[in-house]
Amino acid sequence: MKQRILIVDAYNMIGNWPELDKLKKADRLEDARDLLLKILSSYHKQIDMEIIVVFDAMYVPGLSQSYDQYNLHIIWTDEGQTADSYIESLAGKLLNPLNQVTVATSDQAEQWTVFSQGALRKPAWELYQDIKHAKRQVAEATRNYQVQATVRKSPWNDEQLDKLAKLRDDLSH
Repeated sequence: MKQRILIVDAYNMIGNWPELDKLKKADRLEDARDLLLKILSSYHKQIDMEIIVVFDAMYVPGLSQSYDQYNLHIIWTDEGQTADSYIESLAGKLLNPLNQVTVATSDQAEQWTVFSQGALRKPAWELYQDIKHAKRQVAEATRNYQVQATVRKSPWNDEQLDKLAKLRDDLSH
């Protein structure tokens, strides 16, 4: 089975996801970055995919580094390098018959470049919707588990439940 890798253009997500863009516009870019990483970390727990998050030095010059945090691989590009050029190069390096690479960005030029190399592309809004859908699935699974747990803990046996149902029906007429 192919290893699935998602490369995320971080500032593109921040500019395209409503709650992150709101933080950015309120001059709380660091909070937006942290929230993005927490959202992607939570998403990572729900999918079988390596996630690489790329920030460029546009907003934090001189930071160039790479580290793992929240089960994500986080990369800060060199000061003179854009996230777009780094992502395009990284996607090209990672593409091989054993990997399926997807790049999340709404930058059309970047999408076409990685697509021409053989990577899949996912616009920011689509990734946002995928994450919301995954959250709903987890919430639904949790509710179902809680309902099943409640049923399993019921002190009533089937015969008693049938009698109670009959009594309820008799009283409602």
